[in-house]
Amino acid sequence: MVAAGWEVVVATHVVNHGAIIEREGFRLIPIRMRRQSPSLWYEWQSLRELVQIYRREQPDVVHHVALRPVFFGTLAARYVGLPRVINALTGLGYLFTSADWRARWLRYWIQPILRGLLRHQSVSVIVQNSDDQGAIRNLTGLTEQQIALIPGSGVDIQHFTPQPQPEYPGGVIVATMVSRMLRDKGVPELVQAARLLQQWQIPVRIQLVGAPDPDNPSTLTREQLQVWDAEGVVSWLGERSDIVQVWAEAHLALLPSHREGMPKSLLEAAACGRPLITTDVPGCRHLVTDGIDGLLVAVNQPEQLARAIERLVRDADLRRRLGAAARARVERYYAEEVIVRETMRLYQ
Repeated sequence: MVAAGWEVVVATHVVNHGAIIEREGFRLIPIRMRRQSPSLWYEWQSLRELVQIYRREQPDVVHHVALRPVFFGTLAARYVGLPRVINALTGLGYLFTSADWRARWLRYWIQPILRGLLRHQSVSVIVQNSDDQGAIRNLTGLTEQQIALIPGSGVDIQHFTPQPQPEYPGGVIVATMVSRMLRDKGVPELVQAARLLQQWQIPVRIQLVGAPDPDNPSTLTREQLQVWDAEGVVSWLGERSDIVQVWAEAHLALLPSHREGMPKSLLEAAACGRPLITTDVPGCRHLVTDGIDGLLVAVNQPEQLARAIERLVRDADLRRRLGAAARARVERYYAEEVIVRETMRLYQ
């Protein structure tokens, strides 16, 4: 957008990465909004802050990413009377997928408000897979013209390039999961699968890369992850930014998630030529065709997950074939250039 002559302003909660955002040529406005609010008063202040920013900036297009910014940002934009609102719902997330009583209670109150906010001629919605497209249509009553299917945020295929398969003593295979450390990403099921693989004496090391997310109700604790690591059932490497190197050190990628929009970690792994093992759920199944560029397993089925890992551990030719097909699929459908072109078309 900057290259096309737009002025881009980013309003976000800033912790560590403000300078990185500004180096991209964006004007940064730090805001108070977080993904988990401490109080209703905090929510009210966040909404007031957005109203003030929108009044001052008067953007031609405002683009909200994820459910909380969509909810509060659309409310503020409608109040101020902005001409064009684009809402990216990158997966339906905890609120719409959890069976927890708090999520069900919030869902009961938020659904009708969200429906009223989104059903307006100034509003368009971006979803990342066809399952979410149908769910949003049923939830809001939006027309097909108001819902754009743009599969993910794109992956830089010049940066994430095919990596040779690593070699370790004893022929050990490394299977890696890159994700926030959340229960609904399937981390506990992967730990159970790792225990089974140890019992079966399969020469594989399961690695977890990522940090807990205290703002998410589904988060695991550092203490629990450290216990699993000390036990030797999995290796928890914490958060890493050198993701190409992570995939260079791994033979295959794992994500036994309960639901996704379009999983960025699997896109990056596929671009590096890694075969994928993931769950047959929205988002994941749109990226992987079982037996072609990866393997699909049922959600919350540790033994099935363990059997899929065992299959790729034992078959190097299958790993190479699936990895090459995964790379080809990313080049065709999910490269950054493809996603940028579709998003810019929506803006224009």
